[in-house]
Amino acid sequence: MQIAHTPKDLNIPGSSVVTIGNFDGVHKGHQSLIVRTLAIAKQEQMTSVVLTFWPHPRRIVHPEKTHFPLTTRQKRRELLGLLGVDCVLELDFTREVAGQSPEEFVRSYLLDLKMSYLVTGYDFCLGRGRSGHTEELRKIGQNYGFRVEQMPPLTQMGDIVSSTRLRALIAAGDLASARQLLGRLYEIEGEVIHGFGRGSDLGFPTANLASSDILLPAEGVYAAYARGEGFQAHALVNIGHNPTFGDQPLSVEAFLLDTGCNLYGKTMSLAFLTRLRGEIRFASPRELAAQIEQDVRTARSLFAQQ
Repeated sequence: MQIAHTPKDLNIPGSSVVTIGNFDGVHKGHQSLIVRTLAIAKQEQMTSVVLTFWPHPRRIVHPEKTHFPLTTRQKRRELLGLLGVDCVLELDFTREVAGQSPEEFVRSYLLDLKMSYLVTGYDFCLGRGRSGHTEELRKIGQNYGFRVEQMPPLTQMGDIVSSTRLRALIAAGDLASARQLLGRLYEIEGEVIHGFGRGSDLGFPTANLASSDILLPAEGVYAAYARGEGFQAHALVNIGHNPTFGDQPLSVEAFLLDTGCNLYGKTMSLAFLTRLRGEIRFASPRELAAQIEQDVRTARSLFAQQ
């Protein structure tokens, strides 16, 4: 898969089929859009191109609002590659890009891709003020020689699959429903750093992740799969403020079951299976340790069922 930041850096023989979006999370709705793009490319013997942006446009258009993406930049690339995309054009999203009219955007980026087809999602709009809706793009396409196909929304569990819906499920800790929309477990990753050592004092030494730049699930205790270079393990993960020890800064701590490898300085990913409970303030560390023992038993039972 080719990855580039300008159209001229891509080697596109013949014509291309392009789809455009943030693809935040690369959920099943995104996957259906990309699969259709790939199908047209195969049928017409063209090159498939996914045009996306970094950073997320919301961080530029609304910098006053905190926005955490659903995947890292690298993970998004990996997921697009697994789908079989030929080329990814990852544009640097700036205020100048946001200010272009739909036709200016087409001239600046899409014509250099030798685009013959543009595949859009059900709610896709392009350009300044989201003025480039599908019918407007079809009119532009008549002038520049490309066709536009709009995909209907993908629905699941009675509602449209969208990044907004997925974000709400993750923020609520409903990782089982999020898994249905993603087609995979929701995952975060980060460098393992030193914590306060409270887990070791309780008999459950934890690997602490550096602060994440993607959306964290709701505070609570989770069963998760941990993996990194040279290891993989089942894990019990706590996301929260450790209220038993007084409110502390938000942390992500993973107790790896059945392994004691030294992970400091390594990158670890956590793929969440399910939320076991919310975070609780216990009367004493001893009560907390007893609850963790119960959480470990529950997690082991869940892993055994998978």
